[in-house]
Amino acid sequence: MLKKLFGIGKAQDTKNEEAVYSPIDGQVVPLEEVPDPVFSQKMMGEGIAVKPENGNIVSPVEGEIIQLFHTKHAVGIRSLSGIELLIHIGLDTVELMGEGFEAHVKEGDKVKVGDPLITCDLDFISEKASSTITPIVITNGDIVESIEPSGESDAVKGKTKLFDIKVK
Repeated sequence: MLKKLFGIGKAQDTKNEEAVYSPIDGQVVPLEEVPDPVFSQKMMGEGIAVKPENGNIVSPVEGEIIQLFHTKHAVGIRSLSGIELLIHIGLDTVELMGEGFEAHVKEGDKVKVGDPLITCDLDFISEKASSTITPIVITNGDIVESIEPSGESDAVKGKTKLFDIKVK
């Protein structure tokens, strides 16, 4: 009765639709074009990738940092709708052991769209890793009802919508 009258419990409910914005400036490319089968064959999940123009990575959603790899090459975020996004900066970057990366968040931090996550030295990554391409992947696709790509080809971090997600 109190729930109906005062909306108690509503504030804790998660959203069931959400926009995911680009975490980085650059050219948007289909996940299938990422030169790594783990991503291109969607073994990690559905998503999209961006060929970055700079090394400033921001949050693509409002949510919580659920994982920051000790090598700082990747970060996991749980959004308000419950989707879990992995932002993987470059390919074979785990082998850099954190060199060239600076994290601005830690696990448990709350973030909003556009909040700084990681800064990286893109020139260093270009020289030392196999690619700077940055996949953005939904790692808990079982809760996703639909994904609607925006169709954008150029992305501005925190501003350009990459896709809309509807959760079950």
